Amino acid sequence: MLRRKARRGPGAVHAVDDPLDAAQERRVRAVLALGGVPQTDLPDGVQQVRLRLLERTASGREAPRDVSAWAAVVASNLAMDWHRARRRQERLGERLASLRQPEHLSGEDSSVLSLAVAQGLDELSEAQRQVLVLRFYADLPVRDIAEELGIPEGTVKSRLHSAVRALRDRLHEDEVV
Repeated sequence: MLRRKARRGPGAVHAVDDPLDAAQERRVRAVLALGGVPQTDLPDGVQQVRLRLLERTASGREAPRDVSAWAAVVASNLAMDWHRARRRQERLGERLASLRQPEHLSGEDSSVLSLAVAQGLDELSEAQRQVLVLRFYADLPVRDIAEELGIPEGTVKSRLHSAVRALRDRLHEDEVV
């Protein structure tokens, strides 16, 4: 199902594999657009589909029976991933904004709390700090953290529990909360 497209121009000797024909590319663009991906991000989405098909072929797995259908499913998944990433970014932005402009704390109280949290984070182990930051500041779900760090989900949960408990104890100890 892969077709070869020859490079043109001076010195071009080898060919390039293009896993999508024009009709498949249009279908991928349509799926991405209907999935809510902005027009400016469509070329990147099409390239991601191409890349995944090339990676699949390069890894030795056989090409999909119906490349067009496979590409549409991948495009649909990419659209969902795009929305999840956007929501994550929005939530992170909201959290950061709320840290900058706390509604219920005075400026002095907010500064004291921010300083206490920063000091508490510094006192955590590297592993605890890492999962805490990924979970609450980067807003990643436990499953994604486990996958990114290459550790079991239970380990992530355990580290989070220990980190939150240690941070809470620190804040109570310093009488900040």
